[in-house]
Amino acid sequence: MTSISPFPGGTILGYPRIGRRRELKKAVEAFWAGKISADQLETAAAELRDATRARLLGLGLGAADSSIPGDFSFYDQVLDAAVTVGAVPARFERLVKDDGTIDLAGYFTIARGEGDDVPAEMTKWFDSNYHYLVPEIAPETPFHLASDRLVREFEEALAAGVVTRPVLVGPLTFLLLAKAGVGAPEGYLPFDRLDDLVPVYEQLLARLSAAGADWVQLDEPALVSEAVDVPRERVLAAVSAVYSRLTSAAERPQIFVAAPYGSLDDALPVLLGTGVEAIGLDLVRGSVPQLDGDAAAAAARTVLVGGVVDGHNIWRGDLGAALSTLESLRELSPRVSASTSTSLFHVPHDVHDETLLGEQLTSWLAFADQKVQQVATLARGLAEGAAAIEEEVAAASAALDDRRRATGVHDGSVRERAAALTAADFSRGDYGVRLAAQSAALDLPLLPTTTIGSFPQTGDIRTSRAAFTKGEITEAEYTDYLKAEIARVIALQEQIGLDVIVHGEPERNDMVQYFAENLDGFAVTQNGWVQSYGSRCTRPSILWGDVSRPSPITVEWSSYAQSLTEKPVKGMLTGPVTILAWSFVRDDQPLRDTANQVALALRDEIADLEAAGISIIQVDEPALRELLPLKKKDHADYLDWSVGSFRLATSGVRDETQIHTHLCYSEFGVVIDAIDRLDADVTSIEAARSKMEVVPDIQRSGFGRGIGPGVYDIHSPRVPSVAEVTELIGTALGSIPVRQVWVNPDCGLKTRGYAETVESLSNVLAATRAVRETLAVSA
Repeated sequence: MTSISPFPGGTILGYPRIGRRRELKKAVEAFWAGKISADQLETAAAELRDATRARLLGLGLGAADSSIPGDFSFYDQVLDAAVTVGAVPARFERLVKDDGTIDLAGYFTIARGEGDDVPAEMTKWFDSNYHYLVPEIAPETPFHLASDRLVREFEEALAAGVVTRPVLVGPLTFLLLAKAGVGAPEGYLPFDRLDDLVPVYEQLLARLSAAGADWVQLDEPALVSEAVDVPRERVLAAVSAVYSRLTSAAERPQIFVAAPYGSLDDALPVLLGTGVEAIGLDLVRGSVPQLDGDAAAAAARTVLVGGVVDGHNIWRGDLGAALSTLESLRELSPRVSASTSTSLFHVPHDVHDETLLGEQLTSWLAFADQKVQQVATLARGLAEGAAAIEEEVAAASAALDDRRRATGVHDGSVRERAAALTAADFSRGDYGVRLAAQSAALDLPLLPTTTIGSFPQTGDIRTSRAAFTKGEITEAEYTDYLKAEIARVIALQEQIGLDVIVHGEPERNDMVQYFAENLDGFAVTQNGWVQSYGSRCTRPSILWGDVSRPSPITVEWSSYAQSLTEKPVKGMLTGPVTILAWSFVRDDQPLRDTANQVALALRDEIADLEAAGISIIQVDEPALRELLPLKKKDHADYLDWSVGSFRLATSGVRDETQIHTHLCYSEFGVVIDAIDRLDADVTSIEAARSKMEVVPDIQRSGFGRGIGPGVYDIHSPRVPSVAEVTELIGTALGSIPVRQVWVNPDCGLKTRGYAETVESLSNVLAATRAVRETLAVSA
């Protein structure tokens, strides 16, 4: 280690990187479309990084103390780590240049696929709605320092007068999140390659040190999670070996290991024993640890970075309690720093961008910029004493008190209804009886085909919606436009030959926000964009009070669509768990209570759809796996209330009404039993990008109801061939009885264009017909 610099008194683990007005999204998509060059994209990104640094300096972080993280990414931080260490999937080796590097076009090709080469698999980042790209590590995958982008971005900031703290996914988390590459032998784990990977991190640390970096942040959230394939004892031994080796390097910055999303538990004493200079503790999800012996002695020599400002939600929080927690941390170490619990890329930029939320609700909130200010305030409190921030603490406490007393936060009628629930409200009849009734009512062929719900949201749809919002067209004109769009989508699906039709959801800007706009207890933002994956952004709604449904939400659109076709049209709803997961949810009551309130509102909607003649109703729960706690001791309670809320929403229907659900982009093996307990008649599930990886789990579980493992990956612009879809259907039928199998895409088609959608769905139907003919011949 070449120099010793104090750790800043306050910092953040990361900041939103997509841009305050989605500048990076627009630049990246312009590059994909060929409208700008790679150099122009680099310039746009550099301007965004410069603006971010200036903003953080203005909010109270320092220019010379490494308090500003260098955590920029064009697409995904895990992909960045893979490209940095040269871990390119074998099918994309052609993209690697002679010097071992990969350019921006190649980087994006790994993320999005090209031709017959499917993109890297995508799944959820711990228990968040962010999707990361899964590294593929085979026994022969070469590791080498293939990109110096992290160094160049540090030097860029330094030239602008700012000493940043480079951020990279740590080596343990990188391999714990990876999957075995194609052709890996049975029993092989990417974690087996740890000894080969660590020297690349050593080389990178040396390069950063030579460039002048005082600190580097290595993110190791996998250390707080029990949802990994490697035994805990082996993980802990690796923590000791890897970080002892990294801290022993002669040329390196000081190392800050950040461990967000939960408590380090037994990993903390091990990490303390390695000599890392700073450790980040998530004190929103966890608590101040109890240490003794060698661990206590090591803690006294270590900077303990207290993550007391919630980076995962948007509530203003209790500054007084946060300062008290930091003071408690000082009992373990004289060197304590204030921080966010996670990166702030989970929250929007600035609450002051929201002019329609209302002054009262706004006063309860803190977006990224406000959280940076909170960190700066707490750092001042640590340095100067509680009296120095008395005014800020009092203001935060007053906002909390106002929120507790506000009208709508507690609704007596909603709470009375929830309190009156009985076991019967959570249960449907026997599946065999339901299956017979539905088969007679629907008369669907073998391998029935459908889509997940949404069709492409075209520029015309967005323009029409914006015109209505601005008052430029009347409600009647907007309704006529939407009906024409629905009629077009219905006709298109009939032309393609789908068996179960959807109305395409042109009226919905987002699958959660649309319901939030129509349920009491929610608010929606104007500019509250949060990165979901790559260039894809969402605006999570704010669930601030007790939830109820003042009037029907989807019935008019579903009924109109059904009037246009003899084929069954699915009613489309978003499930209670997903509405919670993809919103910023109130933190003043148990999630179980909030989920049941949402479920009751959906139960009313389902009853109205059924009464209107809708015979198939899909209640999407793509976030079921996402919210699964990282600690196994918390699984049972979570699965009890999450499954229960779905069943509460769906258990009031007749046997003839077929309930579907949809799940996507998570590792489902660990919750396959919970998926079964949802008791949906048909479950569609992501499977195309992973080549039906989930099918063995389905087979082993004995899952006995309808199942639609996806055959078309909609998160990539590539069109699957008929042969590819045929192979995927065959893989499914190799493990699942044909009577159970449905054929569908992985997810909704909202983000795709119409040309690729029509071609892809046509290929899906062609493949399905070919398989049906084969089945008929074999019969």
